[in-house]
Amino acid sequence: MTTVILVVMCVVVGALELYAGKQSKDQQRAFVRRIDELNDQVTKQNGVLVTVGEQLTAEMSRVKREVLPALDSRLRQNTGQVEELATLVAQADDYLRTQAGRLHDLEKQRITLAALRRKLSEVETSVRSVTAAGNAAVEGKVDAALDRLADLEQSGQEMLELQRTLTRTLEDVEDVVNELLQFTEGELEETVAGTLADRPASVTATGRLWTRDTELEDILTEMYESCVRASHLNIRFRVADGPENPPPGAPEQRRYFLAGQPMEDLAGAFTALLISTGADLPHNGSTPGRGLSTRVEPGHPPGMEPLRQPEDEAALKALLRTLQESSGAIVQIGPLMAVRTRDELLCAVLTPPQSLELETDEIFWDPATATVRLRRLPTHQLWDLTAWSTTP
Repeated sequence: MTTVILVVMCVVVGALELYAGKQSKDQQRAFVRRIDELNDQVTKQNGVLVTVGEQLTAEMSRVKREVLPALDSRLRQNTGQVEELATLVAQADDYLRTQAGRLHDLEKQRITLAALRRKLSEVETSVRSVTAAGNAAVEGKVDAALDRLADLEQSGQEMLELQRTLTRTLEDVEDVVNELLQFTEGELEETVAGTLADRPASVTATGRLWTRDTELEDILTEMYESCVRASHLNIRFRVADGPENPPPGAPEQRRYFLAGQPMEDLAGAFTALLISTGADLPHNGSTPGRGLSTRVEPGHPPGMEPLRQPEDEAALKALLRTLQESSGAIVQIGPLMAVRTRDELLCAVLTPPQSLELETDEIFWDPATATVRLRRLPTHQLWDLTAWSTTP
């Protein structure tokens, strides 16, 4: 029995040893397998690290090759800009010093301006004692200039604007004084000539000019004065006729004093010119005529003669064409009166009583009212040139 137990125990011990050996081999194989897996992971990580190292090496090379030189260039550029800014600051400092000097000079000019104002007051006093005709309008201009100079003298905030305005004002005053001196000189010469020859001075006519369109004011003034000269008239004096304080940008109403032709001669000349101008209108589809005042250039065979308008006719037509471009205008040269509304262009040759009546009613600056009054005139004194002005 004891032997059997020993044999059984030996068998059990052997079985246990076999089981323990088998378990040990399985653990060994699992450990080896785990070691291999870790080895593979280490190999992969090593490859990744090698790749990252190569990328880092390439990136460092690129930084050394591109970024660092660019940073050096930008640093040098910024250094140059800083130097330029320093130069600009120095220039600004010089400019400020210059402006300070200009302000000092302007202060001196203000003092000179006060002296000029006193001088103009003396000129105004002497001018008032020399002439009586047209004195009220001239006094208004001189007073306005003196008032403007007084305002400029009191203003000290905008010195540069003061200088520009002063220049314009002085030019206007100079023009007024020059025209006044010319007018006075002409009046004195005619008075002396009339006294020596025992005859009165030449007849003076009145002129007016106004347009609603400020952009046409300069060209219309040029055409008007050209027409006056072509009519053998002299511009003795021109003044602004209108409210004392017109709104800013309002068109200027100009009044002219003309001399050189009697009113009767002017009326006849303008009537002939308007008849010639009206003859240019087409009648029943025929070719427009040139009127009675066209001239033939000598030296050309019949049928080939170029037509040339006289100077006075060309100047009047140029004035009327310019009036056509306006939306509202009034023109007067002695007995001649031309009115442009938005729809019509009328011309009339007035008698002295008619001119006096229109001037008394103060309609010279109102195109609509003037048109209504002109249409009451006899037909031989009125010309409707609306169709003519629209004909090329």
